[in-house]
Amino acid sequence: MVIFGIVGRENEILKFIPGFPELRLGDLPGGILFGNLESPFSIMLHKMGHALPKSTAVVINSFEEIEPKINKDLKSKFSKFLNVGPFNPSNLTSSYSDKYGCISWLDKQKPESAAYIGFGTVAKLTPNEVVALAEALEATGTPFLWSLGDDLKEHLPEGFLKHTSEQGQVVAWAPQVQILAHASTGVFMTHCGWTSVLESIAAGVPMISRPFFGDQHINTLMLENVWKIGVRVEGGVCTKNGTVNALELVLLHEKGRKLKAQIGHFKELALKSIGPNGSSSQNFNTLLEVITGLNL
Repeated sequence: MVIFGIVGRENEILKFIPGFPELRLGDLPGGILFGNLESPFSIMLHKMGHALPKSTAVVINSFEEIEPKINKDLKSKFSKFLNVGPFNPSNLTSSYSDKYGCISWLDKQKPESAAYIGFGTVAKLTPNEVVALAEALEATGTPFLWSLGDDLKEHLPEGFLKHTSEQGQVVAWAPQVQILAHASTGVFMTHCGWTSVLESIAAGVPMISRPFFGDQHINTLMLENVWKIGVRVEGGVCTKNGTVNALELVLLHEKGRKLKAQIGHFKELALKSIGPNGSSSQNFNTLLEVITGLNL
């Protein structure tokens, strides 16, 4: 991401935004400062800026305990600012498709040993990054589940699928929530979209982030520097050495155990928030009162 007009100032810290103590200019989404003001993300933010002050309630998929300073600031700006998440834990017992056998494969792995790699349906690695990530997985011998579209599969190194047939699986689609909840999953390599971050927190799985656009850079900043529940892949893009280092750090080193313990703490807070007397449950009740009182 390049924000025109700040070249050379990407690491400059912004100190005036509550709750973001180490936010850099370069972490802001493209289009916020002298960028592509016609991008869908910039247009969406512009419309939100006009609509939110007029709203009866602002509802988000998060929970208050993860970012108390940000919530305190936003509650002072809106009459009803309601965290009602995380939404995803209820999906753990729902029906889901696993036509590629991801869960049965995980059943055969050691606890907290496997890497799950999924960048969603929009964010895409460059061909060079596909090669680098594949080489890193093979070099480390890390058991892996990689959700990779057929359009990128052709960029895998020659022989990779054959060489790693017993080490891991490359699938076109994966049941992410169920994979993250599995005892064998030890790390989630992600684009750091907010839904994926929440799903990983609710499952207690540390993250390796390769952010692309939108809120992903800010989410990466928070998980690495504030919450300390994951790491950014070195340089922000997948290289063989950078990915090897990240995988080994999370799965094998002492820092990885600290990340696991920290995200376990946030998992407890997340699950408590949606419990009978949790903050998100109470906020949801408030939301119901708002909706029923509108006489729609």
